[in-house]
Amino acid sequence: MSKTATKTKDTTVAASGLFVPRMAIVKKVENFTEKEKYLEIAFEDGSDLGHIPGQFVEVSIFGCGEAPISISSSPTKKGAFDLVVRKVGKVTDKIHQLKVGDRVGIRGPYGKGFDVKTFKGKNVLFVAGGLGYVPLRSFINYVLDCRADFKEVTILYGAREPKEILYKDEIAAMESRKDINFHITVDRFAEGWTKNVGVITTLYPKFKLADPSNTLAAICGPPIMYKFAVMETLGKNIPAENIYVSLERRMKCGVGKCGHCQINSIYVCCEGPVFNYAKIRDFKEAI
Repeated sequence: MSKTATKTKDTTVAASGLFVPRMAIVKKVENFTEKEKYLEIAFEDGSDLGHIPGQFVEVSIFGCGEAPISISSSPTKKGAFDLVVRKVGKVTDKIHQLKVGDRVGIRGPYGKGFDVKTFKGKNVLFVAGGLGYVPLRSFINYVLDCRADFKEVTILYGAREPKEILYKDEIAAMESRKDINFHITVDRFAEGWTKNVGVITTLYPKFKLADPSNTLAAICGPPIMYKFAVMETLGKNIPAENIYVSLERRMKCGVGKCGHCQINSIYVCCEGPVFNYAKIRDFKEAI
């Protein structure tokens, strides 16, 4: 085969990996809340997704469309991967109707995730608000599965109310672990809730960092949360260059073609969704 033919073949394979969905099967379905549904997905050929924590996939519902969905499982999980889908439109409504055994198309993984090598050997602070727990869970579970590679681990999780807490059994297990510092809050009190009430920034006074300069923070949540969570994180003497944010806003195509996710000159789906805060803090539309 000529060099030209080889190059053409390689280009075709690369393009198909970007634009052509791989067939996958729904292995498990669970209702988390009134709006959020958990799905375990496995490729028909048995291959692993091969993602980095913080990346996302495009889920294709044939005859309807596709939607970008965060990967919530760690790369350490083999043979399948987890998604949590909020029902917000036509495609996500169809995803909520999926049953075990149904087939979907998967493109990806896409985007820039968390560089786990940068975090290794460091203290790690996770700040997750609402559905922001989903992309951070991929990284959280990676850290917990490789616990010896990281120093002090602190996890802050906030939900609007107790019934909206995701992965309830898993959260309860983390609260009892001795090798992490876990704090949870809800914005609104509900009968039977005995823990903190208030926005996620009310959790910051509840923990101390022995070595802020050697601490890296990962933050993900609703847009309104970032400004205040970053401010509190900086207030803990964590340097701006040690703060990473996941900005999953208005993503659609996943490959930088449609322009929906553009922030100034940045395409979130390609250059993010994970960004170093120090590099984007001056972009007016970012935070």
